[in-house]
Amino acid sequence: MTTSCVRVNAVLFREKQLDKQHLRLLLNGKSAARADVRAAVEAVRSIGHDVSVRVTYEPGDIPRLVSEALRDHEQIDTLVSGGGDGTLNEVVDAALHEVGEDEKLPFAFAVLPLGTANDFASQICLDPDDIPSCLRFAAEAEARPTDIGKVNGCVFVNMATGGFGTRVTSETDPNLKKVLGGAAYLFTGLQRFSELAACEGRIKAEDFTWEGAFLALAVGNGQRAGGGIRLCPKARLDDGFLDLTILPFPSSGRAIDLLTMLLEGGAEGLNSALIERKVRNITIQTQESVQFNLDGEPMNGQSWNIGIQHHRIDFRR
Repeated sequence: MTTSCVRVNAVLFREKQLDKQHLRLLLNGKSAARADVRAAVEAVRSIGHDVSVRVTYEPGDIPRLVSEALRDHEQIDTLVSGGGDGTLNEVVDAALHEVGEDEKLPFAFAVLPLGTANDFASQICLDPDDIPSCLRFAAEAEARPTDIGKVNGCVFVNMATGGFGTRVTSETDPNLKKVLGGAAYLFTGLQRFSELAACEGRIKAEDFTWEGAFLALAVGNGQRAGGGIRLCPKARLDDGFLDLTILPFPSSGRAIDLLTMLLEGGAEGLNSALIERKVRNITIQTQESVQFNLDGEPMNGQSWNIGIQHHRIDFRR
């Protein structure tokens, strides 16, 4: 965690009045036995907050548990997603599908970063190595208005990505990610080099049209994806815009070099090779079916309608 993140979190803890909060923690079953999670729950309870825990066991549990939380909303201040970016996506998506398009949700959201990449948590300055502090942050940080992205009606909290780079991140072995971190994506990309192919598409937004072959594409509400890769380094969670980043497929045969630079250093090292825009609505048509990842969750298709919902939820950050 950076010094600035530590400073910001410390100020929040110091200035926050310690009103009693009730957290409902939806905990990914894979993490239920972790000693640091149990210690975090006990620590937050010991300073006067209520924490009720629900554990997922099988597919379909999160929508059911989110529905339960909405029924119990008078007792809940914050719904905490205990897992990775995909778990957070599923929790927020399930909640928004339970209410009307313009209906305000009755509680704030927070994240307990228990996944492999934890890209969204990193942006809001949470340290996955200090789970007790992360849960305390969920109880005591300010609930701030936060934008939400949508792709063909499905939510993304952090980022939607497409192209060969997306295949690399989705096909990387989770065990390899635990050992190598972000370098695991580079290793997988090199292994898949023989399958490297351009995605042909037409992209339209306000006052912007682009058509051609792309190596990677990102639409960011947040800044990072794929284990800390800054694909949309200027994105903000509350500005009412999505940040579009396109890496065109090079004609010079430098595709693997550009992909390596992107996976190792993010978009900031490739400014001259990228197309970047701030947009509110995007349509994408591709010649062939391509995979998009919404916060790490895959979708396949050829037609994509992407938009922003400004200040749709409140998030502890």
